[in-house]
Amino acid sequence: MQQTPPSQPTTRRQILAGAGAAGIAAALALPGSTAQAAAEDKERNRRAARALLGRMSLKEKIGQLFVVEVYGKSADTEHAKNKELYGVSTPAEVIAKYRPGGVIYFDARRGPDNLKEPSQVAGLSNGLQRASLRTGARIPLLVSIDQEGGSVVYRMLEPATQLPGNMALAAGRSQGDVRRSSEIIGTELAAMGINQNYAPVADVNINPDNPIIGVRSFGSDPSLCSQLVAESVRGYHRGEVASAAKHFPGHGDTDVDSHTGLPVIKHTRAELDEIDLPPFRAAIARGVDTIMTAHIVVPSLDSSGVPATMSKPIVTGLLREELGFRGLIVTDALDMGGATEDFPPDVAPVRALKAGCDQLVLAPKADTAHAAVLKAVESGEVTEDRLDASVLRILEHKLRNGLFPRPYVDEKRAARVVGNRRHAADCASITDRTVTLVRNEGGTLPLSDAKRTVLVTGWDASQVGTVADTVGKRSGQGATPLATGATPAAAKIEEAVTAAGQHDVTVVLTNAAASPKDKGAAQADLVKALMKTGRPVVAVAVRNAYDIRRFPDVPAYLATFSYGKQSLTSLVRVLYGDIDPAGKLPVSIPALGDGGGTLYEYGHGLGY
Repeated sequence: MQQTPPSQPTTRRQILAGAGAAGIAAALALPGSTAQAAAEDKERNRRAARALLGRMSLKEKIGQLFVVEVYGKSADTEHAKNKELYGVSTPAEVIAKYRPGGVIYFDARRGPDNLKEPSQVAGLSNGLQRASLRTGARIPLLVSIDQEGGSVVYRMLEPATQLPGNMALAAGRSQGDVRRSSEIIGTELAAMGINQNYAPVADVNINPDNPIIGVRSFGSDPSLCSQLVAESVRGYHRGEVASAAKHFPGHGDTDVDSHTGLPVIKHTRAELDEIDLPPFRAAIARGVDTIMTAHIVVPSLDSSGVPATMSKPIVTGLLREELGFRGLIVTDALDMGGATEDFPPDVAPVRALKAGCDQLVLAPKADTAHAAVLKAVESGEVTEDRLDASVLRILEHKLRNGLFPRPYVDEKRAARVVGNRRHAADCASITDRTVTLVRNEGGTLPLSDAKRTVLVTGWDASQVGTVADTVGKRSGQGATPLATGATPAAAKIEEAVTAAGQHDVTVVLTNAAASPKDKGAAQADLVKALMKTGRPVVAVAVRNAYDIRRFPDVPAYLATFSYGKQSLTSLVRVLYGDIDPAGKLPVSIPALGDGGGTLYEYGHGLGY
């Protein structure tokens, strides 16, 4: 049965509610406007959490530590993968069996296929909450997702509003745009019953070869990153969803992907204080709800060689004690290579808990992981006081976010909120301010109406098609799409060169053309071959801005930092001078090779 939240003039974050029993709920009040009232509310929350804790069994406490994935679009969907992973068939049965503290949603690209359209997602959230509230201590779930914005890490596709992402927003240099972007994402997630977004990324991307962060970061300047991380946290809170700064203590200077390996960050403590830690300090000062740890080794913080997720000096010593963070500490996914390489399923969750983490995300082999934590507590390897400390933080987090009195959402309202016209209009305006013009020799841009025929080529078929369609909708303009892929073969390059000779101008999209180990060399070969035709060439980096390192003499070069549909629409508006390019580089672009100098400085950006 669908339940609709009562109509009240208060926001969910303003409601401090009870802990599973009417008597506790009645004892809690709305927060006052003074520091004293806020302190009193916090103390009431703590008392309510302790009352709940006192009624929980050991297994129920351990369940709260885990954040699991479930397969299917509804709580009652039978799926073979649930059976394989958990021994039960439906998401509701997974919740009943393990009584987890949270779930995390994924789309079909990973496999769980939880996300189709807003009303369905809201129904899934309601069904999982109902399953959780029917079991044991009757504690609502944290329902989480990775919806960072941009075109790299996002789970909810259209009709959800597709914001341009962190580095694009940083190019726009508007704190207000960052705040509004996060507010839109948060509002839409909250409408679907998703109450925890694992965002914003707080990493400072100072390594052009970083394979996993890149445009997910706000850039390479710690000050800018700090300002925008704080505004992003503020925006999520306005949108009534909990925020999570990641990946502590900083994943921005690595050339190894922690999904497949274990990166080592070689920064000294002084460099960490100068580069990596300021955005996390800013997030904490702004009241971030959650901080996610990274599977990275940081020898200057812990010489043992264990990942930060498993490091007590980093999680407890630095984050909890030195930085004074009092919210939830969650692990990055424990099924990633950076965690599984040296820590099997019966070790990783115990080590992360001992390090100081509160919630364990996607621990592989659920039965093994739960049994390992139970054994550790029963043997005294992990004290029950240590366990209780994490469970209390989880319960207080849920109380603070109003999940006990209002665990359900209105499924019909979700369809009205997600992707609404106001959100779409704001997204378009924000994205228009992010496109960055890096190079424009000989006045190549803006394109004149005399350039009637345009070849759009390069990476990828969908994005090439979007740009060509958008150009083709302009009066008197004709556009031909010719996708060449991420690693175009010589024959495909020749086909593009021939086509370029038959068009007035060529727009070529690149993605990771400057990636290391020559992975992007073929894209660079395409751009260089097109330049030899003598026809105007406009190169557009639709992800990282570093691609021009491989073809520095291209006549015109723009960076969108995203290949989302709205970013490509804004690109076309800039190409034809409908709007001026307003973006400024949030990173510097070094020349290729050691000692090659800098091609373009941080803050560079041309206008018309």
